[in-house]
Amino acid sequence: MIKPIYFAPLQGYTDDVYRRIHHELVGGIESYFTPFVRMEGGGVRTKDMRDIRPEFNKGVPVVPQVIAKTMKEFTYLTDIVEAKGYKWIDINMGCPFPLQAKHGRGSGLLAHTDIIEEMAKAIDAKKDINFSVKMRLGWESKDEWRPVLDILNGIHLRQITLHPRIGIQQYKGELDMDSFFEFYAGCKHQLVYNGELKTVKEMQLMVERFPGLAGIMVGRGLLARPWLAAEYESGEEWPEEKRRAMLHEFHNRLMAHYETTANSEAQLHGRLRLFWEYMEEELGRKLHKKIMKAGNLKNYLAAVREV
Repeated sequence: MIKPIYFAPLQGYTDDVYRRIHHELVGGIESYFTPFVRMEGGGVRTKDMRDIRPEFNKGVPVVPQVIAKTMKEFTYLTDIVEAKGYKWIDINMGCPFPLQAKHGRGSGLLAHTDIIEEMAKAIDAKKDINFSVKMRLGWESKDEWRPVLDILNGIHLRQITLHPRIGIQQYKGELDMDSFFEFYAGCKHQLVYNGELKTVKEMQLMVERFPGLAGIMVGRGLLARPWLAAEYESGEEWPEEKRRAMLHEFHNRLMAHYETTANSEAQLHGRLRLFWEYMEEELGRKLHKKIMKAGNLKNYLAAVREV
């Protein structure tokens, strides 16, 4: 049973350039969720505004994500995204990073059901926009999701994506699959699973275990294996020759773009090396370390040629 695959947003990695190239070269993705748009210094960050500009996402199935701690922020951000012509907006209630969560955003919002209730009313009032929510079980407690799900079950949502950890775990520790099952059983919306899926087999097993899932969201697994969703969709593993050829083409396209925007070789080098960060298993420890530890652009490119 094949389910839609959604590409999770990862700050610093899945920008509009990465998404366009991935969509053109690899595919297999139902929708690409953008890194969250947020407030900073009384306005929206310039890079966030650029990332959701329709002309930079033409032909790519993109879902902008926003993160807010108050109704004022929520209204401001969703109005901006809507003005760009988007008809689907994702609300981040899952970010685990303390810089956001300790200020009541992301997973830190889950304890503030009064604010979530206000947001829910605003969501339900906008019938011409599809809203979805990406969330965790809680920030500090694995039971914070319970009153939140009661609220969300009462409004119109396109779907909910759940990562079965609490925020303070960040990306470490065990996934709480017992709590996920409870959420799955009680959720009245389309539910998408997110968390630690790195192989086609793991994705297939998750769908077998929870056949009612509406889809699967993958983040770091796709950064490690950009062809993962395409393999899942086709049911065929990509041979090494095809994988390596794609990696070179992907990297070359990224480099061609960032050469036009980087202010220095050091900045270009720093931006490009992120492409390989999660690929140790694919490249092997020795080559991966050589690429990641290269001290300058020249040595870095020499190491990349060994891929």
